[in-house]
Amino acid sequence: MKKAMNVFWWGNGEAGKGIRWLLWDRLCVPKADGGLGFKKFMSFNIAMLAKQAWRLLTIANPLVTQTIRARYFLNIDFLNAKLGSNLSYVWRSIVESQEDVRHGCRRRI
Repeated sequence: MKKAMNVFWWGNGEAGKGIRWLLWDRLCVPKADGGLGFKKFMSFNIAMLAKQAWRLLTIANPLVTQTIRARYFLNIDFLNAKLGSNLSYVWRSIVESQEDVRHGCRRRI
């Protein structure tokens, strides 16, 4: 995705070189601060995966939650779940955000 955006913004001329108007980090600056407001894809992806992980923690009834729980972490909670064998791409991706969820999560007594 990032490569496609690079080609769009900076071109890919006949020689394979385009004009690099701004650094990618500068394009990701909010519009109010003079950038173009692009999202950093890696950070945005982890945030969306953390949102799915949060749903696994808080919403127990949907079919997706029940299916993932039954397959990957039946007897433990999500925060203590480990990568096992025969993994799906979705589960591996969600586990990538596990540490961020653990860091931002609070328990209420």
